Amino acid sequence: MDEERSQGLDQRQDGLEQRRGDLEKRLKAYEGRPSAVAGTGKDPVNLPMIRHWCEAMGDTNPAYSGPDAVAPPTMLQAWTMGGLSGHTARTEAYDELLALLDEAGCTAVVATDCEQEYVRPLRPGDEITFDTVIESVSERKRTKLGTGYFVTTRMNIRAGGELAGTHRFRILKYAPAHRPEKKPPRPHPVVNRDNAGFWDGVRQHRLLIQRCADCAALRFPWLPGCGSCGSPDWDTVEATGEGTVYSYVVMHHPPFPAFDPPYAVALIELTEGVRMISNIVGVPHDRVRIGRPVRLEFQRYDDEVVLPVFRAAEEPEGRTYATR
Repeated sequence: MDEERSQGLDQRQDGLEQRRGDLEKRLKAYEGRPSAVAGTGKDPVNLPMIRHWCEAMGDTNPAYSGPDAVAPPTMLQAWTMGGLSGHTARTEAYDELLALLDEAGCTAVVATDCEQEYVRPLRPGDEITFDTVIESVSERKRTKLGTGYFVTTRMNIRAGGELAGTHRFRILKYAPAHRPEKKPPRPHPVVNRDNAGFWDGVRQHRLLIQRCADCAALRFPWLPGCGSCGSPDWDTVEATGEGTVYSYVVMHHPPFPAFDPPYAVALIELTEGVRMISNIVGVPHDRVRIGRPVRLEFQRYDDEVVLPVFRAAEEPEGRTYATR
């Protein structure tokens, strides 16, 4: 009886390996197939979009403004994005590949990384075209999220028919791993020699901002040198704790251990002029608004973790705020 059971297990294992091998052959057949052909940017490279990008990123490089402006290189993908209406250049190959992975049980997806190469600068007025190919599908990989396959696409982006850069984008399509029911502890902040003073202040319920000892420029997050004058010397000022929501996102997916989605992650502009990322408390995620006043609090999550968060002020009657 034991021998028969062992033979049955071996046969099932052999069948499983055969199905996996067949699946990987089918997946590999998609390598080299186009996923977008003769795509065109919705708009030419233009100064308003460059300005919006630089304001959002806090990038004041003079090369990105004025009559001889160029676009920030990291905007490369932005000129190809299709918005809510999408692109007509998309082929069926990519959707077929994802559907095949869904059928294999890899129903979850997470973007893992991207790589960009810059060949020439983009300037206002450049007309953008692009082609995208499915560059590779990995072998079956086991990760903490689950077991699945990494899919990499490569987009060649052109301006006036001339190659301007490439954009590689990688996702993991996976079957979610079984998760323990016990909620894991909240992640601890990474403390190093450059930001240790900030976290010392947080433990004392003080929000400290670095100030350059030479030019008095304030900076956040903490850095080893001044971005304005380059001086390595600094002291600190304590924030009043008053601020407003400068921008925000509502996190739905993917889920992270110790967090209960949906929840709001906001970019807070402090009255001192610097901005920091934190959580909003005191209101539901769908009541967070750009421009809404907030007030600093310190929240303890366990015996070791204390974090600065911001409590939303009450909305004055009749007052409305922007949603994005």
